[in-house]
Amino acid sequence: MEVLFAKIRRMNAVLFLAMAALVVIGAMAIYSAGSARSAEILHHAYAAHLKTAALGLAIYFAFALTDYRRMLDIFAVPAYVLSTLLLFVVLVVGSEVYGGKRWLWFFQPSEISKLALILLFAAVYGLHGRLDGHFGKRAETPSGWKGLAMGLALIGIPAALVFAEPDLGTTLVIVPTGIAMLFAARVCWKGLVALLVACALVAAFVLGSVSAASRAEDPEARERLLARTHLKRHQIKRLQVFLDPDSDIHGAGYTLRQARIAVGSGGMYGRGWMKGEHYRLGYLPPTISMNDFIFAVLAEEAGFAGSALVLALYGGILFSGLWIGLKCRDDSGRILAVGITTLVFCHVYENMAMSIGLMPITGLPLPFISSGKTFMVVLVSALGVLQSVSVHGNADEADFRKEK
Repeated sequence: MEVLFAKIRRMNAVLFLAMAALVVIGAMAIYSAGSARSAEILHHAYAAHLKTAALGLAIYFAFALTDYRRMLDIFAVPAYVLSTLLLFVVLVVGSEVYGGKRWLWFFQPSEISKLALILLFAAVYGLHGRLDGHFGKRAETPSGWKGLAMGLALIGIPAALVFAEPDLGTTLVIVPTGIAMLFAARVCWKGLVALLVACALVAAFVLGSVSAASRAEDPEARERLLARTHLKRHQIKRLQVFLDPDSDIHGAGYTLRQARIAVGSGGMYGRGWMKGEHYRLGYLPPTISMNDFIFAVLAEEAGFAGSALVLALYGGILFSGLWIGLKCRDDSGRILAVGITTLVFCHVYENMAMSIGLMPITGLPLPFISSGKTFMVVLVSALGVLQSVSVHGNADEADFRKEK
């Protein structure tokens, strides 16, 4: 029991409390959004949200109290292989929802692949052993151009499979998370900088092609420009709306327009809980008000002050993650901390930014707030791994027995 209590004392309290507060805020927002929907089962979606969070919390504490170095030894490779196989399977037999094959029975393999990739990178590029009494890099840790090529291959396999579903939003989370971990692993600075420049050029090329196609008068020239992007029609439409929000306000741009109006109408302190007009009157489509665009619901009800509180809670998670990584004495823990923190940041930024027109609409949920079972369990579990780094990253098992 002394060891157990010693481990609990080493947990990062800010990380846990911020996560718990966001889950409660999410339940309130889902209850509010669900109350305006006709299906009776959706009126109780908040309860499913809390039950899923409770399941995730059980895994959270199990991971937090287990040495992450043992988890990496046992689970890293099998988790990556299994998640990759599931990504293949979902493309063949997965359920098609809104034009994409993302669901396999009751869960989304793409969500599992995010955490699996983080675990594998920490195992491959990190170190969880001592060298002459100090933590350092192992001689066999991949480095240089060879290490970079290996890392890009490990990122590219799940990213390509997820993109094929098609799920551009999750792809835009997997790639930055992997690159951030490569930076944390100090693999090949020159290669990574060149890669970032290449990514920026590709993004500029795609956006430029879509913009040029929108202005082209010749239909054949327009089709040639769009074909160069290798994107699906609905993805191209989202980019067109992002570049020109007023280009199709009654079609593809309708949701973005209503979300921005909902966010702006909240004012400083909001309309009050369950008093938002845009989702209750159906201006904000009910199919997305509980998940992808739940920030618009929250901002309308809680205003700038409530949105700032939510951002502060996310800031507590992000800064705690970086602090845990900074204090950790081995590379495995640092890479885990950077990967999980980047994963949360990408979701928060992309979700909020798309709600106000700063990013194309990608269909990403808001961490701990949006309704989503697989997403919630995976993300809460990921923070459990992060807590494990906080608990074990600066201590050996013998250290816990010394604490009173």
